[in-house]
Amino acid sequence: MTVTAREKGLVACRECARVWPADHTHCSVCGNTIRSRDTQSLQKVWAWWIAGVLAYIPANLYPMLKTRTLFQTSEDTIIAGALELASHGSWSVAIIILIASVAIPLGKFFAIAYLALAVRSGATWPPGRQYILYEVVEYIGRWSMIDVFVVAILCSLVQLNVAASITPGIAALTFALSVIFTMLSAQSLDPRLIWDRIETKDTKDPV
Repeated sequence: MTVTAREKGLVACRECARVWPADHTHCSVCGNTIRSRDTQSLQKVWAWWIAGVLAYIPANLYPMLKTRTLFQTSEDTIIAGALELASHGSWSVAIIILIASVAIPLGKFFAIAYLALAVRSGATWPPGRQYILYEVVEYIGRWSMIDVFVVAILCSLVQLNVAASITPGIAALTFALSVIFTMLSAQSLDPRLIWDRIETKDTKDPV
């Protein structure tokens, strides 16, 4: 039979992981508010998740970059820019862009939605694997702004050339917002809810 910290009258701080008796309301180490479970966790997850999806749609419909030269002006979306690079033989760069800007964001959306649904109604995956998935989403989140960072550097460098200029399109802003909302969605999920399934199972099926 698995014994949880909550059953022992203990609760851990989510910021510094210091364990305190359940009657503590604030962590004396970092000052964070201590709660055994965030009862509003799933509502916040879905709110940020929907905002992220809504921001991701125009990020793929509108141009990410606007390129102006002496003879022409072009506007490229994320996918159109990757296809343009592929047509010029830069397959590796095109694949990296598609993975970083399309595959990973979509994977994060599906992963967060799966975790939220699993916490709500249960899932076939064991809690250990769900927590690993949660950690993967959290780890990837810190690198999600790399696309916007590359656009900013590219714009700064090309502005030095009087024959051409590159400016970010509206998709750069919506993509950045989508990344921020997705990160907030993942951070809003209380991972301790994942392990409550074990506690519930032990209560229903005692050894």
